[in-house]
Amino acid sequence: MNEISTVLPPEGAAVDEDAPWQPLHPEQLADLLSDVDAPWYVAAGWALDLHRGEQTRPHHDLEIGVPRAAFPRIAAALPQYAFHAVEQGRVLPPTEAALAETFQTWAWDPDGSVYRVDVFRERHDGDVWVCRRDERVRLPYADIVRHTAAGLPYLAPELALLFKAKACRPKDQADFTGVLPLLTAAERARLRDLLDLVHPGHEWLAALTAAGRTAG
Repeated sequence: MNEISTVLPPEGAAVDEDAPWQPLHPEQLADLLSDVDAPWYVAAGWALDLHRGEQTRPHHDLEIGVPRAAFPRIAAALPQYAFHAVEQGRVLPPTEAALAETFQTWAWDPDGSVYRVDVFRERHDGDVWVCRRDERVRLPYADIVRHTAAGLPYLAPELALLFKAKACRPKDQADFTGVLPLLTAAERARLRDLLDLVHPGHEWLAALTAAGRTAG
């Protein structure tokens, strides 16, 4: 594992929305990870923009998901960055204990003194992805990773929206509203089922049902 740069915030330091981010573009990261043999994918808001085929809003960071066991291969492909764990808004050195107790790892670029990418080390059972929000949600990686025409991997839109449903911030609502017309009947059905399971009674359920009636 890369050593933590001395210009990183000290161990335990708080990080927030003002943390110094200058994220890579997904295409830049894909070039850097082109030789990585692991099912990684762009997550969160960028995943939805990749599904839409255009960037629709600024993105504060770049988040990707990888199977937890594959994280060392990601780190090895990005030797120019120093990784550390993030837990409840605090940075920690990537010790074995810290990595076992967290899922986020921020990549620090010591040359620019900025963060470049947030790697989610996701639970999995072999080739089966396990949702960190609810372990009852288990899907093969082949079913959750989509690709753009240029080959960029990204999380299926219904799953990206599932993660956004918890906080439902203004940007999350805007992402849902913008992507909803693009969802297939199968994607809408899966999102409805997942919301019923993980966030029963969620406000998006009515919009999903209405969209299905319109499409039908």
